[in-house]
Amino acid sequence: MPVTERIGILGGMFNPPHLGHIALARAAASQLELDRVLLTPVLVSPHKPAKWDPGAEQRLAMCRLAAQDDPLVDVCTLELERPGPSYTVDTLRAIHANQPDAELTLILGADMARTLGSWRAPREILKLARLAVAERDDVTRREVLDTLAPLAGAERVEFLDMAPYDISSSRVRRELASGEQIEGLVGPDVAAHIAENELYGCRPATRTGESQS
Repeated sequence: MPVTERIGILGGMFNPPHLGHIALARAAASQLELDRVLLTPVLVSPHKPAKWDPGAEQRLAMCRLAAQDDPLVDVCTLELERPGPSYTVDTLRAIHANQPDAELTLILGADMARTLGSWRAPREILKLARLAVAERDDVTRREVLDTLAPLAGAERVEFLDMAPYDISSSRVRRELASGEQIEGLVGPDVAAHIAENELYGCRPATRTGESQS
């Protein structure tokens, strides 16, 4: 059966989305010749509780802003439309059912790839999609391969050739709490949205001449 489209899926809380997410999406699209990469924000993470969650609608809006200037990056709302925890296998099943001729690639950081065996239906995940893994400073390729080795389909793992990004959503939230500028971490559009909506306790910048009382 010929492949009609090569789709990358990059999931997460995106709380908030940052430039590291976009760099990862672009690297995967370029190196694996993907037609597009879908930022797929979760409704409820099954892996770890969310901290300082401004809500699904706000995270979705920020993902759309983060992706708007890149023709290869789009946003998928499947996980926000399902109630309860967002399981990756359910998302892959839904995309495959809608586009059975598409080739799916699940994009993960090495830290998350190492835990794939504990996810729901990991063997089915590897049947539905190949893995594109971005290295992390504290997780080696060998660790990822060793933990995935017992799973059928583990040979469908490719490592992306990109330097680890020193950006995380938790870092963005910390810098906001400290009153630091975050445009260099999330881009101007997401930074403006955070300020205008006073997300994560951030207050909009005061214009010159306005009272600060």
